[in-house]
Amino acid sequence: MASTEQVSLAHSHPRTGHKRFKWSRLKPFLFILPVLLLSGLFLYYSIGFTVYISFHKWDGLNPDMTFVGLDNYKRLFADRVIRQALWNHLRYFVLGVGLQTIVGFFMAVLLYARLPFHNVFKAIFFMPVVMAPIIIASIFRILLDANFGTVNEILRFLHLDFLALPWLGDPTNALWSLVMVNVFEWSGLTMVLYYSGMLSIPREIYEAAKIDGANFWQMITRITFPLLNGQTSICIILGIIGSLKTFDIVMQMTGGGPGIATEFLNTYLYKKYVNEFNAGYSAAIGMLILVLSMTLSIIQLKLYDRSRIDR
Repeated sequence: MASTEQVSLAHSHPRTGHKRFKWSRLKPFLFILPVLLLSGLFLYYSIGFTVYISFHKWDGLNPDMTFVGLDNYKRLFADRVIRQALWNHLRYFVLGVGLQTIVGFFMAVLLYARLPFHNVFKAIFFMPVVMAPIIIASIFRILLDANFGTVNEILRFLHLDFLALPWLGDPTNALWSLVMVNVFEWSGLTMVLYYSGMLSIPREIYEAAKIDGANFWQMITRITFPLLNGQTSICIILGIIGSLKTFDIVMQMTGGGPGIATEFLNTYLYKKYVNEFNAGYSAAIGMLILVLSMTLSIIQLKLYDRSRIDR
């Protein structure tokens, strides 16, 4: 009898079921609404505003802006510091990602071999990843000090004075020093990516290779590393984005010097905005960074997809 009354009520109010249906469809979107509002406010609005002010001459403080069209972007192509910064980004990326890949891969191999205390080593290797970059940069700035740094003091103690160099005061050594700090900081993340990939490789493949007479080095170079192409692509993409985001380590250790030997786009953007109050040109540099990171990431993803199809 009760069910008959419910059916009759549903028929007498046909809009009630429709409203409930609409509410059930809208409810999931309400849960993500705060995230959409925050990302729209702090991300997409910021990008849009950056694009807008890149076409203006503005000091970042005065509400008055002067429209200059493409002048800021034309200036990018004529700026010698921009060219040097791009060259520094390229070297920093190639050297950093190359060394990170090698170091992180062999760290993962050591962990995969299940050596004694491998969990302890895993925590030690990954520790720099979770440390604040400014702390790492401060530590290495003290270690690499030309006069009283620990590195040079140890070299002098070992009577290797010819190796005691001005690590941060020489244009060539300064960039290499930044690369080594970058490798120290992010090799642990590369290790985790490769280690997780190794765990998904069936052990039967290695057992079959052993039966065929393959040694340890052949299994590493011909089985393990080729099967981890996906992890390598992720490392390259993260390296591209990371190199274009480089700021805190450079500012703390070298400040872009000596001269412009270690100047990067982000450090140059910071100096133009904070030191020279040139917000319009800084915004143009920011858009250059955004376009470069997106373009290079898309190219890498296309190359990775093509390699998967070829296989």
